[in-house]
Amino acid sequence: MKLPIVVSEDSKQPIYHQIEMQVKTLIVSGQLPAHTLLPSIRALSSELACSVITTRRAYQNLENDGFIKTVQGKGTFVKELDHSMKQNTKQEVILSALQQAIEQAELMGSTREEIRIAFDEIMNQKG
Repeated sequence: MKLPIVVSEDSKQPIYHQIEMQVKTLIVSGQLPAHTLLPSIRALSSELACSVITTRRAYQNLENDGFIKTVQGKGTFVKELDHSMKQNTKQEVILSALQQAIEQAELMGSTREEIRIAFDEIMNQKG
């Protein structure tokens, strides 16, 4: 299974964190339902052209946080999440994405007011 994950060397966020956040998003959004078999650490690191150590760290963090479970000899699977965990994760992912966008805007020299205007403009376009 190929996961729709994209990592960026240019991001301030470490690659393992980018992988974690995107896997969490796929799980919470239902794109990766409970009990789905995930790619092996080696397969995912090969797909993303990153180190096995980086991918292992992302998987370990996801397992420690209760999103995935590794079964010896069978693979790594998505765990069933309760409603509260889904809500908390949704909030975490949104805040992380907004933080990245704000950091990018600040790097380009945008003021807080310009960022706020851009945010409002996007929200208005969405309805």
